Amino acid sequence: MDKPVAKNKSYFLLKVLPGVILCCIVMLIGIYGAELLGNLMIWIGVLSEESQTPISGIFVAIILGLIIRNTVGLSDVFLKGISFSVKYVLRTGIILLGLKLSLMEALKLGAFGIPLIIACISVGLFITLYLTNRMQQSTRLGTLIACGTGICGVTAIMATSPVIKAKEDEISYAVANITIFGLTGMMLYPFLANFLFANDPIKIGLFLGTAIHDTAQVTGAALIYDQFFQTKRVVEIATVAKLTRNLFIIIIIPFVSYLFFKNEGNKDMKNNDGEIVLPKWYKFIPLFVLAFLLLSVVRTIGDATLGSANAAFGLFGRDTWESIYSNLSSFGTTYLLGMAMAGVGLSTNFKMFRGIGVKPFYIGFTAAVVVGVVSVILISLFGGLVRV
Repeated sequence: MDKPVAKNKSYFLLKVLPGVILCCIVMLIGIYGAELLGNLMIWIGVLSEESQTPISGIFVAIILGLIIRNTVGLSDVFLKGISFSVKYVLRTGIILLGLKLSLMEALKLGAFGIPLIIACISVGLFITLYLTNRMQQSTRLGTLIACGTGICGVTAIMATSPVIKAKEDEISYAVANITIFGLTGMMLYPFLANFLFANDPIKIGLFLGTAIHDTAQVTGAALIYDQFFQTKRVVEIATVAKLTRNLFIIIIIPFVSYLFFKNEGNKDMKNNDGEIVLPKWYKFIPLFVLAFLLLSVVRTIGDATLGSANAAFGLFGRDTWESIYSNLSSFGTTYLLGMAMAGVGLSTNFKMFRGIGVKPFYIGFTAAVVVGVVSVILISLFGGLVRV
């Protein structure tokens, strides 16, 4: 009975561990590299000394991984561990992300804020999938870009990829797409927001939270706005809007996965009569997404029941609870997702993009612009009704 266990441990140590360690090293360099870049921005006067860096450690880890893979190259000994990080470490990170999202935070946006977010998500999904179909591009790639544009950037792409069985080149292309346009929005939208909605932190925060792809990029954009225009409330509102948007990963991933399988027409899904047989409904809801939802519920209940210092006979108060969920969620979003994104960079060979072409970038660019325009229009019309 002990031999299979010993064999599994030996397999993990020999085949998986080297790649996991490499992803961990790249992730740590990315985190501290981002901090170094932030300090450099403070030194040259772009940021104040009290501010946080708007540079994402995850982004730096991806870039570093890409450089390593496409210059030095990788030995085969690292490949299984990198694949393990992209698949399993990622899912654990997404699960822990649930602790960052309280359902009560979403309710702060009220009857007008949440529909506004839903509208922006819907537009991002529709325009991306429509253009993918019109331009005859890979449905899998289009689905990944749609999720990244509509919900929460790289995290949504990585959460969707195992459900629709996306290929490595499609995942990498979608991540590159979202990263480029998200960073562009992070740098430009704070100034556009000030031009369009000057002196209105609610509208500005809503715009940054709905028009920019990734959570780190939204935070970066809000921090940039605060540094230039001294409005700290924008950071809070943008974060609430973005985290509320992230909650829709629970609904959108099963929905787009259903659309993908329904429209793909893959031979593997056809019966003897040539009819498409869709997977069972529960196949569209990954277990890690359910676990993500469960931890969001745990966070919400914890906030409600452990919110006072005297809760649980004074032994388990608000500060203790906040420390627990904050540390766990930060570990997941910073270190685990960082390792997974390092794995994405390390597994991406630029040669694989040759067969895909440039059209998906046009799709991603168009979707990003349209989402931004729709966000501006809706916030201009209804943003004044939102109370946060």
